[in-house]
Amino acid sequence: MDEQLANLSEDEYYSEEEKKDKVDKVVVLPVPEEEPAPESENDDPTVGLEGAAFQSRLPPDKMTSQEAAAFPDIVQAPPQSQKMFLYVRNRLLQLWLENPKQQLIFENALPQIEAPYNSDGPLVMRVHAYLERTGLINFGVYKRLRPLPVKKRGKVLIVGAGISGLAAARQLQSFGMEVVILEARDRVGGRVATFRKGNYVADLGAMVVTGLGGNPVTVLSKQIAMELHKIKQKCPLYESSGNTADKCKIVAKDKDEMVEREFNRLLEATSYMSHQMDFNFVNGKPVTLGQALEYVIKLQEKHVKEKQCEHQRNILELQEKLKKNQNQMISLKDKVQDLHKQYKDASEVKQPRDITAEFLVKSKLRDLNSACKEYDQLVVQQKEIEEKLLELETSPPSDVYLSSRDRQILDWHFANLEFANATPLANLSLKHWDQDDDFEFSGSHLTVRNGYSCVPVALSEGLDIKLNTAVKQVRYGPTGVEMNTTHARNSANPVVIYKADAALITLPLGVMKESLRGTGPNAVQFIPLLPEWKTSAVGRMGFGNLNKVVLCFDRIFWDPNANLFGHVGSTTASRGELFLFWNLYKAPVLLALVAGEAAAIMENVSDDVIVGRCIAVLKGIFGNSVVQQPKETVVTRWRADPWSRGSYSYVAAGSSGNDYDLMAAPVSTNPTVPGQAPQPSNLPRLFFAGEHTIRNYPATVHGAMLSGLREAGRIADQFLGPQTTEPQQ
Repeated sequence: MDEQLANLSEDEYYSEEEKKDKVDKVVVLPVPEEEPAPESENDDPTVGLEGAAFQSRLPPDKMTSQEAAAFPDIVQAPPQSQKMFLYVRNRLLQLWLENPKQQLIFENALPQIEAPYNSDGPLVMRVHAYLERTGLINFGVYKRLRPLPVKKRGKVLIVGAGISGLAAARQLQSFGMEVVILEARDRVGGRVATFRKGNYVADLGAMVVTGLGGNPVTVLSKQIAMELHKIKQKCPLYESSGNTADKCKIVAKDKDEMVEREFNRLLEATSYMSHQMDFNFVNGKPVTLGQALEYVIKLQEKHVKEKQCEHQRNILELQEKLKKNQNQMISLKDKVQDLHKQYKDASEVKQPRDITAEFLVKSKLRDLNSACKEYDQLVVQQKEIEEKLLELETSPPSDVYLSSRDRQILDWHFANLEFANATPLANLSLKHWDQDDDFEFSGSHLTVRNGYSCVPVALSEGLDIKLNTAVKQVRYGPTGVEMNTTHARNSANPVVIYKADAALITLPLGVMKESLRGTGPNAVQFIPLLPEWKTSAVGRMGFGNLNKVVLCFDRIFWDPNANLFGHVGSTTASRGELFLFWNLYKAPVLLALVAGEAAAIMENVSDDVIVGRCIAVLKGIFGNSVVQQPKETVVTRWRADPWSRGSYSYVAAGSSGNDYDLMAAPVSTNPTVPGQAPQPSNLPRLFFAGEHTIRNYPATVHGAMLSGLREAGRIADQFLGPQTTEPQQ
């Protein structure tokens, strides 16, 4: 990872030392390894004080750099003071995580802190205030024991009622600030959207909770009625038999495992090329993951040809040995015959033979025996050479690195990787595409059976949200911000102006890109223009696309015990088209995924054609007589959606994790270097949140949420003052 910028995303929960301490991980695929467990379980990874720190993404036994900046007196004090701080911090986290349905107030927490750690009441109060301000306790949906402050101090406009905007709004409201959310859609949630009709439920956007260990969504799941169910990771693959009249056949387990091993070896090879060989640029251009994978595949194919050449050389070498051996045998055979004649002639001399004649007989017998022994050795050698030749000729090396069938299965795994990154592999940075892998959460992946939209709906309770309100212009200056808005579906309506002290921009990266290009009717104009360091980061970063097809049936005709099954495409170009089907809900609903190049292509295809292709694939797998026409269908087109312009961010070639930090950095009227301490006369007025602004947890719901909590703390610190001021001596 590139070096971080001051106290932004990278520095939020881990110091440099902590990051160095983290164990390097192997490549993590979108589908984790299977863990035997009950079908439905809301695992609670919190155990004791260390568990509370782990669940809060903090090291249990040392202060983070953000904590050190907030508590300089503790850092400079004797080690015993740091030990006191860590115990109080971990205990407060534990108390919150044990009952996140109720506000944890200082007065209730202090009596539950054991002696002697409760002896310093002011320190406990400061730590409590710090944890609250940074969104580590008292976040989400909980019962307040203290009413919201009546007198509001400062006003914030939040653009977007997605997870990051809602999380930030709840925090800022609880801190005593006035908050108004401007949302262009007619609903909250942004890219968290659930289709509901009758008994049918299906998530059109965010769908999976990627482990509970360390995940703030774990807290939400205790506060909100989320039906979390573990996803069974077994995923049978079906491939076409080549005859359209025949059903697809399931890929044999050993074949699937062999190709998956090769897939992982290829990824490991590209990682080695990047990080050990520094193969990251070709002709001055950054290398993509897709390019590197194809390079490695070509090297493997070259290796196969070299193996074939070596095989032929070995055969020729053995044939030469055999020829030489046979010539020696012919020559030796003549010699044996000659020696045998000489021996016979010498033996025919009648007794008594003189000593010279006797010596001659014995000499010829010795020579004859030696020649016969040498001949026998040549016979053995011939047999060995012939056996080696036969072995080489009957077991030639593969004439291809991957058969066409193997390549199709490998392409399925590539499509799965393109699904995880929401973009073709040809767009991903070779060096940085997996820069957030060290921050994966532990535990099984889960789905929200009652639909993920239950989360934003619950978070929106009690907030001032203006739906159908499209922001057209954002003006920011030394004293505040002003926004021009129109009705999202009727721009003829009069312009409504909103004013505030600051604004939190949670527009998706796709909309930010469109706004900077100045294209599209929904582009947002920033006055003055955003600084070059911000716009350059927007340009470098990637914003991907992933689409789903929801198929609602009368009855289940697939294996109800399998959550996943895959369909192997026939070509590399179409590998992401309907490559994976999900069975997650109680009702008979299948979700088909469209990833990679196919995600963009199929946005221009009609619903009827796409659904028809789905049914054709399903009939190929389960048979014509079993598969019925769906009762309800939904086809997503996230790239065409004017309020998202895609699905989620990825690290594009030429970008890095550093750009996430730049996206997170606030903007002042007079441009400053990101990370510099703001001047009182030039305070930031624009703040930024969303999954594309958090380096360690991008492209996720929990990342969006954490970015909202981060910015709420940053805004409150600026306008309300920090909560951890060192006590006066």
